[in-house]
Amino acid sequence: MNLPLNGLIETRAQFQAAVRSAIAQIASAGAREIWLCDEDFADWPLNDPLVVEHLAQWASAHRRCNVLASHYDSIQRQHPRWVHWRRQRSHVVQCRAPDESHVNPLPCVLLAPGCVTLRLVDRERWRGSVSTELADAVRERERLDVLLQRTVEAFPSSTLGL
Repeated sequence: MNLPLNGLIETRAQFQAAVRSAIAQIASAGAREIWLCDEDFADWPLNDPLVVEHLAQWASAHRRCNVLASHYDSIQRQHPRWVHWRRQRSHVVQCRAPDESHVNPLPCVLLAPGCVTLRLVDRERWRGSVSTELADAVRERERLDVLLQRTVEAFPSSTLGL
């Protein structure tokens, strides 16, 4: 499914289809950077085999995937394929969480600057948009940069045991 230049998201199914389509587009375009931001990614299709395959195609040493979540419990429970992919590609994936000073919910955003911007503005009614406009990407990147300044490393790719 190709993304429209400016499309609206009005249902959960449309959101999930838009995420799948955006990740496929990012992989084919070879975007240099991806930003994934959500409270917990519970409703994202990150366990979809095709999504993980596209991310594997995209990942290389000179690329970066920045993931920002309040907590990673849902990802570990619901998205084992993504967790496995993240372990194998820890050199390109950086996971962070807001520090204790952050009180507002995180935005729901998938951003690949120069490629696609997907945002969900109303989580209860599944309202959002998909855009390839540069202005939308710049606006979301600035918002994510502000959030990133108050984050800490989270969700290590592996745990060392004794």
